[in-house]
Amino acid sequence: MKYTPEKIGELVRTTRKSMGVTQENLAMTSGTGLRFIIEMERGKPTCQLGKVLTVLHTLGIKIELTPLGGNGEKGT
Repeated sequence: MKYTPEKIGELVRTTRKSMGVTQENLAMTSGTGLRFIIEMERGKPTCQLGKVLTVLHTLGIKIELTPLGGNGEKGT
């Protein structure tokens, strides 16, 4: 699956709502601002990666990065 800022924002919004958390509460608990949460949920492509990762962690969203074309192991 190819993740886009829009898809990540949608995942954050649906997860947050399913947990009954407001945007304001998410901003406070993740140490970000309300404007950041709003823009991230709208899929703003220039959101700071570090803050996005913090919000994902705050919501318990796990991400896994793997290189294309392999498992990342080097041959011996």
